[in-house]
Amino acid sequence: MLKKIKELLNLNKTLQEKESYLKKIEEKASDKEKIISDTIAEARASIQSESEEIIGTAKKEAEELKDTARSDLSNLISKKDKLEEETNEVEENLEKVNKELTKLMKAATKFKSESVGIKELIEKFPSAVDYTVIEQELMVLEESLGDGVLNTIIELDLHHKDSKILRKDMNAINREIRKVLTSYESRYTTKANKTIYHLMVIGLQAELQNILYTLSYTNLDKALENAKSLADKYLTICGNGNASILPTITRFLSELVPLFKKSIEIEYSYYVQKEKEKEEQRRIKEQMRQEAEEQRILEQERKKIEKEEEKYLKEISNNKELLSKETDLDKIAALVARLKELVEQVEKIEEQKEEIVKRANGKAGYVYVISNLGSFGDNMFKIGMTRRLNPLDRIDELGDASVPFKFDIHAMVFSDDAVGLEQKMHQTLKANRVNKINLRKEFFYSDIVNLENIIQDIDPTVEFTTTMKALEFRQSQSIKEEKSQVI
Repeated sequence: MLKKIKELLNLNKTLQEKESYLKKIEEKASDKEKIISDTIAEARASIQSESEEIIGTAKKEAEELKDTARSDLSNLISKKDKLEEETNEVEENLEKVNKELTKLMKAATKFKSESVGIKELIEKFPSAVDYTVIEQELMVLEESLGDGVLNTIIELDLHHKDSKILRKDMNAINREIRKVLTSYESRYTTKANKTIYHLMVIGLQAELQNILYTLSYTNLDKALENAKSLADKYLTICGNGNASILPTITRFLSELVPLFKKSIEIEYSYYVQKEKEKEEQRRIKEQMRQEAEEQRILEQERKKIEKEEEKYLKEISNNKELLSKETDLDKIAALVARLKELVEQVEKIEEQKEEIVKRANGKAGYVYVISNLGSFGDNMFKIGMTRRLNPLDRIDELGDASVPFKFDIHAMVFSDDAVGLEQKMHQTLKANRVNKINLRKEFFYSDIVNLENIIQDIDPTVEFTTTMKALEFRQSQSIKEEKSQVI
């Protein structure tokens, strides 16, 4: 910094010397122009006088000296042409001098504009002459900048640094940004313009750091808009300050802003991944909640069945006791028949108990495919899984007050590994998932024929209903049309 200030002071001194030299040149040019003008005027006067004298003499001696007069006249005409050529040459030289003067005037104006910054620095910061302080600050600045002013002075604690992949992507973008900054830095040859460029770069990078730091999962669009507004702001400032550099600044920002936007998208990828992780945790918790609820329901079913079993076993015991004492053949036959019925009931209950244990301890259950035409249209389906003994109970829950109409069931597939079957179907339709962040929302875009083919490939024996009944929705539409016709 000290070196730059010294150079600026020397530049100011040189400028003053050039201004003095320029004034001398202007004075000499003015004197030369006057001399040339006087010479031209005298030459023209002389030519006019000599021409008149020669013509007069020629007329008087025309009769006697025609040959001599013609010869002299020819010589005089040649002399006149030569003088005119010399005059034109002088005028051309004068024009060249004027052009040189114009160039010098422009150069003087440029030097004068660049010296304004130096004068203001001296006027506003008289303490800047304390070179010791400046040298100390310069050393601190150079140490902090590392490779130069094109580096970001302050790097905030951004989230992409926590990911090896995102950090690699961001480093690649930063290299592209530095490449652009370096390429445009070389276009500024004067120290004043290069200083302004460096200040602009520092401002742009600070703005980018702020945008990245304030980024969140919900404000990506705002961050991208801020990057665009940043470019518009700098274009406005440059256009208002010096319109001649506007085309260059426009090209510069048109290359830089897309890289800024990529930086924002890389940082945003962290929030997307975090949101996915949160949703996965929510999905797991929701799955655990559903499993706990299903376990509770299965336990209720088990207790209910055990009570029924206890009732049947008690009746069997009573009937056996009666049978042991009965002597009437008709009553004995009736008791035997009843005992047979009770034993069959107990066997069914045992099967139900085994099914409950299987559901509670394993992955058995139903995978369902359902739709809701009135709520979601004809190309959106929910594919889920339940361990309920009666899977329709789960479908009724989904069609509660949270949606305007009940769901239609297209398929209900029983599987010993319902969890795996559900995951397989979800993976098959992964590209068509409606909500790609919250995986608990098990809705997928598809047509009914495609879903039927998927189910048939899994289990050809499963009955698949392609019709969307949507009774409540169609009845509601019919009532609406009737009212419309009455009106």
